[in-house]
Amino acid sequence: MGKGGDCLRGCLKRGITTLAQTHHIHYFHFMKNTSKVDIAALLLRLGFGIMMIPHGWNKLDRFSEGFAAVKFADPMGIGPGATLILVLFAEIVCSLLIILGIRVKEASIPLIITMLVAIFVIHGGDPWAKKEMATLYLAGYLGIFFLGSGKYGIRRLG
Repeated sequence: MGKGGDCLRGCLKRGITTLAQTHHIHYFHFMKNTSKVDIAALLLRLGFGIMMIPHGWNKLDRFSEGFAAVKFADPMGIGPGATLILVLFAEIVCSLLIILGIRVKEASIPLIITMLVAIFVIHGGDPWAKKEMATLYLAGYLGIFFLGSGKYGIRRLG
């Protein structure tokens, strides 16, 4: 038998008897030993990070009349100015960290929370079309959270 047969015999020796168990182990073995996952993580980080920054950048003009005059949603009751600062932190600062590959898991959490608030609070009663973009971003940031930075990021250099 070739390589596949040897692998199957090894799995059977370890007590792995079902195809699902064998597939499960080989899938994670593949995931652990390939740079394709690292490339996927890089593409997700760059794509979602770069696409989110303009959303935050466009919100900066809300400070043009001063912090007290900010008109922004306040779903958590902390004030529109404070809410805007948190959203700007998530959409600009955390996006930059994700793009660079610095503390990616931690940086994705504020973005995940921001998208959850957008979906379920800000657009909670709206039709799907209004929730769709935030839902797509949420899916991407969840993927980034679970994949991490991969090996192509500043965290991995040096």
